[in-house]
Amino acid sequence: MKETFKFVPIINDNMIDISERSYLKYLFFASLYFSEGILLALSSVILIIYFTHKDISIATATLVGGIVYIPWILKFVYGPITDYFIVYGRKTFIILGGILGAICIFPLAVIDPKVALIPFTLLLFVSHIFILFLDVSVDAWAIQISKVHERGKINAAMYGGLFGGSAFGSSVLAIIASTVGFNMVFIIAGLIILLTIIFPFFVKEKKIVKERQKIASLVITEFKKKNTILIALFGFIVAINFGMLLFIIPDYMMNVLKLDMAQTGITNSAFPIATAIGAFAGGVIVDRWGRKKIMYIFLVIILIFSALLIIPDTWQILIFIYSMIGFLTGAALFSAMGALFMDITNPKIGATQYSILASITNFGEFGIAMISGMLVLMLGYNRFFLYAAWILGPALLILYFVKETKQ
Repeated sequence: MKETFKFVPIINDNMIDISERSYLKYLFFASLYFSEGILLALSSVILIIYFTHKDISIATATLVGGIVYIPWILKFVYGPITDYFIVYGRKTFIILGGILGAICIFPLAVIDPKVALIPFTLLLFVSHIFILFLDVSVDAWAIQISKVHERGKINAAMYGGLFGGSAFGSSVLAIIASTVGFNMVFIIAGLIILLTIIFPFFVKEKKIVKERQKIASLVITEFKKKNTILIALFGFIVAINFGMLLFIIPDYMMNVLKLDMAQTGITNSAFPIATAIGAFAGGVIVDRWGRKKIMYIFLVIILIFSALLIIPDTWQILIFIYSMIGFLTGAALFSAMGALFMDITNPKIGATQYSILASITNFGEFGIAMISGMLVLMLGYNRFFLYAAWILGPALLILYFVKETKQ
């Protein structure tokens, strides 16, 4: 018996139908990813600043940062759950995930990580789990209502929102930390996430009702394809470059360039701002000129600029090089590779297949980020940055054999 699907619109006609209005579609997905960006800033830049302020070692800080990102490595778990309970719609998981994720952040305002490191880490870890339900549901919804020729722009909107939130969080939350303390940082971060969940309440969703579930067989079929395997391997390797820099750049700013908390947050925000701009630019050009061509050109330039990270001895030089890496990463990875993932994803298992591809990529990113502090202590900053550049070589080789969807 074949699996059948039908779309059932929610009855309330007063709700907004984003599928009929492109600008609202982009705004909707960008706003939800903005909440993820706040959590990203909180769990990377602010975490490093906070732990440095508490005299907690960089090895411990990156280990904790890596642990709280483990749910993103296990993203493949959440996709099938949302697909299995798809009768409740994507919106339900988005709203509940956002609310519960924010609730877990509030108690961090009164927990001192130097005294209670495990409870602090656990709460931040659980907040990521709930936000992940939001994330996989947003991804699946985007795949469901988007067409191939607009997926670059969809990814541009989502990752523009993500890194816009990360830039806002890195700078504003760092300023708040330096003026009124870290307690208020966690309260404000939680409130911002709650505010972003208001929009989905007013959006109409066309729910997919599955009369027969065959998720496992479809997943196996899709991942037997050679192209899917190559793309997954490419995503894993190329993400290592991004993961190696995630925690170490803020550490470099504070411990080598001797910037204070506010300066570190503001300076580090240049990267997500540049990444958001790159994602927007990439979203337009990848829909016009294809995925592989853009990734080839930009990854080669990222390799060069990653190697140039051995040069900076002032924050001005560092911010220029790091911003260039951010811009190119936004275009090459978050728009082009995100669109490539959507192109090969079967809409019938949109949350499941896309979340598996994202989990493999996240494993490369956050797996290396978890041990980046120890690697810096072993290798030193210069050799560490050169290895971050070198890893893009094998990724470019794999990309050569990848086939992209013709539009």
